[in-house]
Amino acid sequence: MLFTSVSVAGIAAVDAPHRVTSRELEERLSPLLKRLGLGSGAEGSGMIASISGVQARRFWDEGVMPSDAAAQAGERAIAASGIDRARIGAIVSTSVCRDFVEPSTASIVHRALGLSPRCRNFDLGNACLGFLDGMELIAAMIERGAIEYGLVVDGEGSRYAVERTIERLNATGDARAFGEEFATLTLGSGGAAMVLARKDLAPEGHTFRGGVSLAGTDWNHLCRGHADRMVTDAQKLLTAGLDLAMRTFDIARTELGWDPAVLDEVVIHQVSRQHTDKLAEKLGVDPAKIHSIFPEHGNVGPASVPMALAKAEELGRLRRGMRVALMGIGSGLNCSMAEIVW
Repeated sequence: MLFTSVSVAGIAAVDAPHRVTSRELEERLSPLLKRLGLGSGAEGSGMIASISGVQARRFWDEGVMPSDAAAQAGERAIAASGIDRARIGAIVSTSVCRDFVEPSTASIVHRALGLSPRCRNFDLGNACLGFLDGMELIAAMIERGAIEYGLVVDGEGSRYAVERTIERLNATGDARAFGEEFATLTLGSGGAAMVLARKDLAPEGHTFRGGVSLAGTDWNHLCRGHADRMVTDAQKLLTAGLDLAMRTFDIARTELGWDPAVLDEVVIHQVSRQHTDKLAEKLGVDPAKIHSIFPEHGNVGPASVPMALAKAEELGRLRRGMRVALMGIGSGLNCSMAEIVW
């Protein structure tokens, strides 16, 4: 879907406060590692970091809910946009993590941010693509004139899943279980939010051109997430995901006029070093155009793309007129690619 009247008016990310290194996780996994005859190296060079490239991830304080993280990010994004929050017409929460089965996480964030009773609020879930889908949904509402401003939020917390996985693997895990649940150990925590606006109301904003997507649902069994763990077939997931990404990029060539050379910054959903490097290689993207956050933040699910975008902005990597590509591959499998002209 392509748009002519939508701008990004504000983007923000929030880091969870507690930095937990991969070496620390390996120390906590010592009963399993000893049972498997595996050791761990020096700080920053142990097995988890060596395999995934994830040196550390962040945890929230005990008791912090996904809505808390989403609301923090939402507050920052609203401040960055400079808009009157009373004019926000819709808020979409895209978190994989949820406070409850019901009510919606969006309703809790709506209340926390003091948004208007006329502001629609609901959750949208699509694994790690939720935020990108949320952007397109809000943009479509703006394009058709239903709202003037919309807010997409996401809050993720990995502490519970990581800690329960460590407990389970230490108690009963074997080599197969360690391999299947290894990806859980790379999960991180964080929050992100974006304000989208009708273009004429955000003259200093950044044009959201829209995006393309492609489904590969034959592979929906390769990653199954639960509240306390994530089970993956990592190698097949990587292979199928890269193939889907290449086919999606071919659609973007036609519909968005993409070519690796014309993209100035490439913001991807970051799972690991291997995933990031292989995706750049397959698509012919210069790795220097990708700001990597996975070494310090791990895989933050749907918050990964907006967090990487916000951090690229903070670092001064983005300049007016740059073509910024957003790319994600999510369990399902689905792939989405979108463009912001900065």
